Amino acid sequence: MDVSSLNPIAIFAALVVAAVPLLFAAIGELVTEKSGVLNLGVEGMMVCGAIAGFAGTQESGSFLVGVVSAMLAGAALAGLFAFMTQALLSNQVATGLALTLFGLGVAAMVGQPYSGVKAPRFPSMDLPVLSDLPVVGPLLFSHDWLAYGALLLTAAVWYVLTRTRAGLILRAVGENHDAAHAIGYKVARIRTLAILFGGACAGLGGAYLSLVATPLWVEEMTAGRGWIALAIVVFASWRPWRALLGACIFGGVTIAQLNLQGLGVSIQSQYLSMTPYLATIAVLAIISSGGGARLKAPACLGRPFFANG
Repeated sequence: MDVSSLNPIAIFAALVVAAVPLLFAAIGELVTEKSGVLNLGVEGMMVCGAIAGFAGTQESGSFLVGVVSAMLAGAALAGLFAFMTQALLSNQVATGLALTLFGLGVAAMVGQPYSGVKAPRFPSMDLPVLSDLPVVGPLLFSHDWLAYGALLLTAAVWYVLTRTRAGLILRAVGENHDAAHAIGYKVARIRTLAILFGGACAGLGGAYLSLVATPLWVEEMTAGRGWIALAIVVFASWRPWRALLGACIFGGVTIAQLNLQGLGVSIQSQYLSMTPYLATIAVLAIISSGGGARLKAPACLGRPFFANG
């Protein structure tokens, strides 16, 4: 095993590419769960965002159109989930699982004409002077604009949740929806907006997969990343900056197993491919031991709201 062939800068760039879609999806789900709603349909929204972003870019020739299409597709599926859970009061867990299956089916059907088609190269956001700096330039200032957008989104969500009245209201609805309703807040409306935001973020994460990470359309290309994003939210204890850390850790595990395969480590590739998901299970088991994760979750997470008057 010759580790001298590894390029640290290339590995870091690959880690960013692996972490960004997880971060988009995790931040969106974090906001949704802060409002007291558990949406297990992240995988379905991500894969629909992936095909919508790819198709939008191919048909229009514009990456911006593709990204917006992905966000709208994710939000559309989230809107369906919001209608079912907030208006019809269906079970959130069952509805989320159905949404994932529905999203995978829709994406497979819509994506048939694009199977195997390659996307154009997504432009990197090279910053004058800064991008040319040795080591630091390629590490920090030569990524695509969506990667920087994911970082800005994390900061914005943290600020809104902890420093604004809107964030306080959202957290209040998630902690005690009956009390929030009693003082005049529209619980269903607030939760619907949070669900739509989460769906748009999941769709954006899917678009990153099909336009940047692997610039082509492949059926079921999300490969369980929506479930990893759900685990990241728990790992982060519903805190945005810890979600960023979690996305980097889980993205790093993915990159590590790919590099180990490239180095010819004498372990069957199937075992190495399992490592990101085994790490997800291990982290959830460790955090959840003793009910620690549950104590930090929004008190009304997953509970339906019945308006009384």
